[in-house]
Amino acid sequence: MNWLRNLLILAIATVVWILIHEWQTESQTIKDLSLQLAQTQSSSIGDFPKVQDENVKPVDDNSTVQVTNDTTDNPKETSTSSSSLPAFENAPSQAQLNASVSSENLITVETDVFTAQIRPLGGDLVSVGLKEYPVSLSAQDIPFKVLRKPAPDQVDGLYFAESGIVGKTGSDLDSGSRNSRPTYSFSKTSFTFEDKNQKVLSVPLIYTNAKGIQFEKIYHFPRKGYDISVEYKITNPTDQSWMGIPFNRLRRSGFTDPSSNQMSFGMSTYLGGAYVDPEEKFKKIDFDDMSSAFEQNTPALNQTMQGGWVAMLQHYFLTAWIPPAQLTHQYRAFEEPGTANTGPNYVMEIVSPTITTEAKSTQTYSAKLYVGPKIQDWLKELAPGLHLTVDYGFLFFISDALIFVLDFIHKWVKNWGWSIVLLTLFVRACLWPLSAKSYKSMAQMRKLQPKLALLKERHGDDKQKLSQEFMKLYKEEKINPLGGCLPVLIQMPIFLALYWALMESVQLRQAPFMGWIQDLSVMDPYFVLPILMGITMWIQQHLNPQPPDPLQAKIMKIFPIALTFLFLFFPAGLVLYWVTSNIISITQQWMITRRYA
Repeated sequence: MNWLRNLLILAIATVVWILIHEWQTESQTIKDLSLQLAQTQSSSIGDFPKVQDENVKPVDDNSTVQVTNDTTDNPKETSTSSSSLPAFENAPSQAQLNASVSSENLITVETDVFTAQIRPLGGDLVSVGLKEYPVSLSAQDIPFKVLRKPAPDQVDGLYFAESGIVGKTGSDLDSGSRNSRPTYSFSKTSFTFEDKNQKVLSVPLIYTNAKGIQFEKIYHFPRKGYDISVEYKITNPTDQSWMGIPFNRLRRSGFTDPSSNQMSFGMSTYLGGAYVDPEEKFKKIDFDDMSSAFEQNTPALNQTMQGGWVAMLQHYFLTAWIPPAQLTHQYRAFEEPGTANTGPNYVMEIVSPTITTEAKSTQTYSAKLYVGPKIQDWLKELAPGLHLTVDYGFLFFISDALIFVLDFIHKWVKNWGWSIVLLTLFVRACLWPLSAKSYKSMAQMRKLQPKLALLKERHGDDKQKLSQEFMKLYKEEKINPLGGCLPVLIQMPIFLALYWALMESVQLRQAPFMGWIQDLSVMDPYFVLPILMGITMWIQQHLNPQPPDPLQAKIMKIFPIALTFLFLFFPAGLVLYWVTSNIISITQQWMITRRYA
């Protein structure tokens, strides 16, 4: 009946893993449903909490005001100080916005890496598809969309990059009511590179207010880069100076991450906002943080600092506004009500200092917008701390080193699968002396098996005496019984660091290895690598000395089978590392065991 007990233990382990996986998936579903329910709950709260200073004066040319969500039914004030921007009144509803987005003559932009759309209302960037990152292996001609506008028959999935200039005579408050966004004019509805030597594609939008002040909003798209420059050129032909306040926003509804890989042991990657504080420390503000702050009548973030950036993160990709580094800006994060269908919207906002355009002069202001993959080398060049959005967890220092070596190898072999194999060889070469010492201890333990069996026969009824005799024998033979655990203990931090490195590395997304493995970032579709891993673990187990305790020995026999089931759903790249490492370990251990046998 021993086989039946072993089978029962294996079944229990499998069921426990399935329960964990299903709980992870179910918790994400519940979170999505709660986002849809949030608007219904917020309607019972009443007006959005007003936390603005009571001493703030009415809006004038020199005051600072807040552009609000133009996607909500009943937005309320969200400002927290005189430097915040008060909300629009009677803003268009979500359904009205969807209709305007789908019916407007959207401006299309195409570069080597982008397919983008700009909405004339507000001049906001409402859609960005990444050509070099297709939706799936089966749809290579469809770019993955980071920023997205709702389809005509949908009300969810909203993700915009907004920007403007506010003030009594600002472009975003200049049509006789406080709920106005300007409608920009443009020369054509489609922009693309016309000259192969052209490096930057400029898309100019123009708006002139009732006083004759002209606002030219110009998007500068690089041919191959993902950083977009958004420039404002304010021309003031009047006899009076003009003042306004630039703002930049990322607005997202609470839809699930379309790029997230849920087939990696049920572990979800981060979805939400992020920013860098004055000490250049990377900090996250997820949607739950914004919702909790909303319930407490306060923004989740309200901080003033020089330089900096705000971002919305998802698996593999991010969107970030980067204002001028030499200026001091106000950073805010908050929730705004949406509709019963979409739930609330989540906003990461930058409010920049007032800019002044003297009479008969022109003034400019610009900020950068990054929409693209999480690649540390690119992000380091854009802003301090932005590369930290590639979050490797608490073992980041190991992950950084592994990715550095992996990238270096890939430059030569041009295949991420073989790069992982060579990375494994490099890691095991570094650990070779420690592993050799450990395998030597194992070989010596195998030689002690007859003596251990004899001691067990003599003192089997006295557990304490048996342990004492075991330790005495180990001391006489100068053997550390725990020495064989050293390779596993050393490898675990590396394994965990590599797990997060591979999970966060967009380079491995849809990266083929060979044959049946066409995407190293997801599980092996035919489970070949996990089965090979189980076989190599079984071989390793038979090279190791058997535990003296019968129950422990039986558990160890089940261990390779249980881990095989566990690794079925791990990314193929990670399993490839483990299989290669096991093969190297088997070779090294066989050589050392044969020497000491």
